[in-house]
Amino acid sequence: MDILFSSDKLRELCNDTKKLTKSYGSNQAKKLRRRLDDLQAAAILEDCRSLPGRCHELKGDRAGQLAMDLDGGFRLVFEPGENPMPRKEDGGLDWSRVTSVRILEIEDYHD
Repeated sequence: MDILFSSDKLRELCNDTKKLTKSYGSNQAKKLRRRLDDLQAAAILEDCRSLPGRCHELKGDRAGQLAMDLDGGFRLVFEPGENPMPRKEDGGLDWSRVTSVRILEIEDYHD
């Protein structure tokens, strides 16, 4: 799957292990790197349903976004890279037609 980033700064951070470790600690940096590698290795988003990290759709004011668990309450937040977003007949996201994602942020949105 193609991985896009919402900003050059985020792309730089996610692709630099030293910066990731400095910003989030060793354990969090390793998990984040694994999640990104898993996303990149997947052909379609549907492939991520069975991977570690509990890939899931968000609701409410974050509808249209997805997240994967990192450490504690931290999540890797992203959205489908396709525009318009592929939808099923019932209006839900069609995970089988998502072939790219845009990384939005790394955060604990539960705070």
